[in-house]
Amino acid sequence: MKMIDNVNEKLIDDLSLEIKKGSKLSMAAAYFSIYAYEALKKELSNIGELRFIFTDPTFIQNENNKKEKREFFIPKLSRERGIYGTEFEVKLRNELNQKAIAKECAAWIRQKVTFKSNVGSKNIPKFMLVDDTSYMNINGFTTVDLGCEKGNDSFVTIIKLESPMSQQLVDNFNTLWNNEEELKNVTEKVINSISSAYNENSPEFIYFVTLYNIFHEFLQDISEDVRPNERSGL
Repeated sequence: MKMIDNVNEKLIDDLSLEIKKGSKLSMAAAYFSIYAYEALKKELSNIGELRFIFTDPTFIQNENNKKEKREFFIPKLSRERGIYGTEFEVKLRNELNQKAIAKECAAWIRQKVTFKSNVGSKNIPKFMLVDDTSYMNINGFTTVDLGCEKGNDSFVTIIKLESPMSQQLVDNFNTLWNNEEELKNVTEKVINSISSAYNENSPEFIYFVTLYNIFHEFLQDISEDVRPNERSGL
């Protein structure tokens, strides 16, 4: 067992040593960021595959009532937007190279990655597996978790376990991965979301998307009681 504090020793350095050509990566986490991919691009380009589980419902629709839908929507939207960088990766977003990184990341995902999302109410522990080595206490696949950027925690203790101590986590992940009742494949939705960062859009499309993001909650609440009278011409 080994402790990694992301200060004296960083997770990204340990992963750089552990990830080999053909390695099989498995991860259950809240966030996936294209900037974490960029930080480990050299190592990740040679892996065999990555299986990623969003531990909370992400890139899926909620069928609950309106109030529950709104409470669900806000954190869900935050997790989905984390693809383009979390709140602690602002500096990286400001470097204006998001389009190039997103394009490379999307191409890599198409070849190497499968994403699934938690669709139920059960809690899924967060951890990462590199072949038969496990890392526990990782919130997301972000540059903060890798130790490249500072987050909001006073200190971090990532626990590294090697085989045979990590075998139980490997077995647990494999069992969960094949559970179609608790997980839904969202790979195409993730790819489409990342692709939107580099696809060219018309000014009209951007205008309407902006209007939607400003007014969508108002539109959800509108009813005949508050709708303007069309005969007034307004």
